[in-house]
Amino acid sequence: MQIHQEELSDVNRYIEKKSHLTLEDHEAIFESYMKRVRKFATVNSNIEILEIGIGTGWFPIMCKAKGLSCKGLEISPRLVEYAREFGRRYRIDPDVEVANIETYDLGHERYDVIIASSVFEHVENWKETMRKVYDSLKPGGVLFFESTNKFSLVSGEFDFPLYGWLPDKWRYRLRVARQGPDIMNLGIDFHQFTYPLLRNVFRSLGFSRIVDRVSLADVDTIVSWWKRFLVRSARHFAFLRELVLLFAETTTFVCVK
Repeated sequence: MQIHQEELSDVNRYIEKKSHLTLEDHEAIFESYMKRVRKFATVNSNIEILEIGIGTGWFPIMCKAKGLSCKGLEISPRLVEYAREFGRRYRIDPDVEVANIETYDLGHERYDVIIASSVFEHVENWKETMRKVYDSLKPGGVLFFESTNKFSLVSGEFDFPLYGWLPDKWRYRLRVARQGPDIMNLGIDFHQFTYPLLRNVFRSLGFSRIVDRVSLADVDTIVSWWKRFLVRSARHFAFLRELVLLFAETTTFVCVK
């Protein structure tokens, strides 16, 4: 990956899709992130939070509005510019920076919490970068990770049947044909992850706790009775857990250093 100063079609599409959303529209997902993190860490004004891949910048903006210290890193200069414009609507100057996470110096044992949602599928050298993320967490620090799931029946990356199941080269060709060649500069999902792959990588890095989507689920808030039953059952039977996770919409983990 590299930083591109020119306008890119995928960034323009993303901003157009998200530009109608207000900060208040993101409140529910912010609380969803924080609820999961709070199970493993104290979240207050004394901790240092890092978000990798800020999108429109709503997360660092909301953190600052709530008195939390959060730095945001984003490879797209246009998205960083948009985040600052977004913040100005609320008289907030977010701490956001243009950076390539593959080469950026994250420091050593610097952060208490790192949020990486819908970003690592776009990081070409993701394993080496994840090692940097691990090193930058303080002992006991928490990583919230969410990304693609290869065998999900639907994909947030691209609306095409069984998109994640396709071989990489086929996915690249499909996206170029539909969205133009600059999708390979920024926007392409280099990776479609699986739960076993990610578990193995997180374990090899040294995380002391690796908690997946089934364990993180708040069963009492699940509306559908059969989904509640499925999650409760998956917590008791390993084969059912793996089956549920195999087809889940995302790979979602909280990892504790």
